Amino acid sequence: MSAPPPRVHIVGRRNCGKTTLVCELITEFTRRGLRVASVKHTHHQHELDTPGKDSWKHRQAGAAIVGILSPGMTALFRPCDRSHRDEDRYQSLVSAAADCHLVIVEGDLHTTAPRIEVWRQSAAEQPWAYEVPGISVVVTDDPMANAPCPVWARGDVSAIADGVLNLVSTD
Repeated sequence: MSAPPPRVHIVGRRNCGKTTLVCELITEFTRRGLRVASVKHTHHQHELDTPGKDSWKHRQAGAAIVGILSPGMTALFRPCDRSHRDEDRYQSLVSAAADCHLVIVEGDLHTTAPRIEVWRQSAAEQPWAYEVPGISVVVTDDPMANAPCPVWARGDVSAIADGVLNLVSTD
């Protein structure tokens, strides 16, 4: 059995450009011929299945996992309680992405996987990298005094993609 694909997290404060960078990286990696899985991590409670639909009714009836297969999409809904650690939950997602080269997660500041912070001075106070240990890199075009980690230029997505691949290959 092959190793699961590496996982990298794009983190940052609100309105600093996480989603934009994630989408640009997915486009860049896909252009290079890589298969990328993406995960959105959130602290907000979302109902991912539509209440009242058959799959939702199956879960309400007690199904442990509910799948939906349509001509163009496959989805699994797997409820969990809050006691499940996110790191354990990532493993089930990563195993579903076994045919991918990389998993990019938007969010989750407290993961053990490599974290790249996106920061814009106009959108947020100082970067989390000054406060939260273990952030690997900050991506920004704004000046950072005494940066606690490497800083990559935000405007060069190709170089960021190269850096991500180097980061996950040494992890």
